[in-house]
Amino acid sequence: MDVVDGEMKIEKEYDQGFRVEHEGDDHQGRLPESSKIKKKKQKMATRCDQQYTTPPPPDLPIKFRKRIRALGGSDIALVIQKCLFKTDVSSAHNRLSIPFNQIRQTFLTPQEIEFLNSGDNKKKCSEMEVMLIEPSLRRGTISLRKWEMKKAYGSATSMYVLVGQWNSVAWRNALREDETV
Repeated sequence: MDVVDGEMKIEKEYDQGFRVEHEGDDHQGRLPESSKIKKKKQKMATRCDQQYTTPPPPDLPIKFRKRIRALGGSDIALVIQKCLFKTDVSSAHNRLSIPFNQIRQTFLTPQEIEFLNSGDNKKKCSEMEVMLIEPSLRRGTISLRKWEMKKAYGSATSMYVLVGQWNSVAWRNALREDETV
């Protein structure tokens, strides 16, 4: 407890920071609900922040380049490198999210983007079957969709998702939360 400018202040430690309370605050030592939500979002954001603050990763690994070339691919580039979240490896979710803000290079043609945008995103999303080269270099197909995740305050976050057979991909490659792929 400190006295500053004639007011008594009490410092209480919460997680990694401090919260200053004025005498007479009605929080009774608890964080208000809005602060609890902010703390939760901060923890979620910092878990994989190293992916965004470190220098860009090296180019696509050579083993993937060779595999793509062997399949007749061209214009080879790393599209995304991301830290897997709990929902990315959860069998109940059965999907891999590809947030727009983590995509390093466009990988769809304008026609494919237009097709994915044509879904109404309520009950039926437009989807397309795409080739997927797994971390094990196994080749398969999977469905690609575009989702708009509406937020409570009106804005939306856009992302692509790989759905359908994602659980099988995650299981075959022993993918785990917090692993980078």
